[in-house]
Amino acid sequence: MRTKLLLRAAGAGLLLLGAAAVPAAADSSPSASPSDDSGAPTSAGTSFRTAAEVDQGQRATAGASTGDYLYWSFPADAGQRPTVKAKVKLPGSQASTTWQIDVYDGLRRRQACQYGAQTRTAAQDAGSVELSCTLRTVRAWSEPWADDPLPGTYYIRLTTVGLTAADLGLPVTTEVRVDSKEIGGAAAVDGSLSEPLVPGVAVKSGAGSGSGDEESDSPAAVLSSIEPDDGWSSGWWSDRWVWTGIGGVLAALAGIGGYALTRGTGRPRG
Repeated sequence: MRTKLLLRAAGAGLLLLGAAAVPAAADSSPSASPSDDSGAPTSAGTSFRTAAEVDQGQRATAGASTGDYLYWSFPADAGQRPTVKAKVKLPGSQASTTWQIDVYDGLRRRQACQYGAQTRTAAQDAGSVELSCTLRTVRAWSEPWADDPLPGTYYIRLTTVGLTAADLGLPVTTEVRVDSKEIGGAAAVDGSLSEPLVPGVAVKSGAGSGSGDEESDSPAAVLSSIEPDDGWSSGWWSDRWVWTGIGGVLAALAGIGGYALTRGTGRPRG
């Protein structure tokens, strides 16, 4: 009788953990929220410091000339796998041109693309060219020597390469969009950064460490104001904890079942 009660209690706990795991698994699917381009930038920066800030899911546009370096920045949090897509509308009377998109993290380290057409050559008189770059999954923490993507601000640089002097200065129109897929606990690590890698975070965190006139709470010290819609994650919680709990319950059920099968009917007579 006692064994049956233990089995029923363990089964109820397993059902509860399974129900909690369903939303966690749903969070791992790509974001399907509708885009809002009303606040998207209509111009691009010319350097890392002047990069135009764009949220994920927005389509940023900019007019430029061939030979220009165009910069945008966007936030990426732990567990996300960002995909950057760019489209360049060409004047239609140019020679063959090669376009390239590069993505840098908050430490301005160039991040490799898992897949995607990072560099493409537009044929002569082509109307447009499209590029894409899917990064590795952003990790909550990494070794100092590693080149893993970390939470914070990411920079997009779009430019042409190998241009001749005759092709410089031709007018083009560019579009950039960033979307992310939530990977979830499959990419979770044991640790997290104390602060995301955003411009000005060191100035902001050290603002209160001085005294007297050296203290400054001015928001002008923070160079970046973009962050994920639901804020930066702490990095310690993921759906990996749910599946770990389910594994523990299954192990307990296996132990109870094995004990019930091997304990026999009690002490032998005599």
